[in-house]
Amino acid sequence: MFDIGFLELLIIGVVGLLVLGPERLPKAARTAGLWIGRIKRSVAGMQREISAQLEAEELRQKLKEQERKLDDSVNQAKRSAEQARRSVESIADTPNKGNGGQADSTGAQSASAGQRLDDAVDSAARASSSSASASTLSPAPSDDTASSEHKDSATR
Repeated sequence: MFDIGFLELLIIGVVGLLVLGPERLPKAARTAGLWIGRIKRSVAGMQREISAQLEAEELRQKLKEQERKLDDSVNQAKRSAEQARRSVESIADTPNKGNGGQADSTGAQSASAGQRLDDAVDSAARASSSSASASTLSPAPSDDTASSEHKDSATR
């Protein structure tokens, strides 16, 4: 911390011996040592607190970044599901326009098909959001686990 050599320490010791005397010098040295130790401990404690705060801030930034990425992927999945639903609806609506008189009988079928499609899109969106959140919360399965799951599903 300070650049004090042996000669400077010797001069301080001689001056302290002359000023304080041989009776009070050991007690003064002990007190000075205690104060220096307390100062060093408090500085080290402050350094630890500052580094802990910096680490916590870095973790907060990483968490915000991961949250943003997750939100982006969920929004992208919703957009793709909506596009798929629209394309299927447009395909389902195309035959109804050309049938004329049969539109009434197939209208109920397309309405129920549309409802089933909406249900399928909603369940797919829920599955993708739950799998995305599960993948961020738990580590990815190892290759051994994935291959054993594949074997189990193949035997069923």
